Amino acid sequence: MLKLIIFSAPSGAGKTTIVKELLQKSELKLRFSVSAASRAPRAGEVDGRDYYFFSANEFKEKIANGEFLEWQEVYPNHFYGTLLSELTRIERDGYNIVFDVDVVGGVNIKKQFGNSALALFIMPPSLEELENRLKLRATDSPENIAKRVAKAREEIEFAPHFDKIIVNDRLPEAIEEAFNAVKHFLE
Repeated sequence: MLKLIIFSAPSGAGKTTIVKELLQKSELKLRFSVSAASRAPRAGEVDGRDYYFFSANEFKEKIANGEFLEWQEVYPNHFYGTLLSELTRIERDGYNIVFDVDVVGGVNIKKQFGNSALALFIMPPSLEELENRLKLRATDSPENIAKRVAKAREEIEFAPHFDKIIVNDRLPEAIEEAFNAVKHFLE
């Protein structure tokens, strides 16, 4: 039976790092659902591996064609979503699906799949620490960092809608907690 593991968090909380660690645990039989985005790739990102990159117009066309499981306009003309073709691809190969999605997408996927999905919210230890992590990542302008921190305040309000909240204060402990939650869910 297909099982879905959903990871959501404010930008910079560490969810992508945790997901990458769990994908390396072969006993979990996980495959990553590559999200679609209507933004330019960041340094080192590869189309089809990190995201499927589309223009805002291409993204809107795919929405109109019903090609998404879920999608969200996170910022004006900045769309993120999950292509239905990703579920088909991963299920066909016999793996459990891991989603790294925004909080609204995470809640929507959980609603659609109920007990077949485990929704994990990765919480930063504080908004100040989150801002520091975003600055250290050095991928965003100060204006974008301010927008992400403001958005994080809103996203944290969604945490109670998730099955489990993992505070990422110390990364090794957060990874272990996520691994144990996923392993238990898959058993």
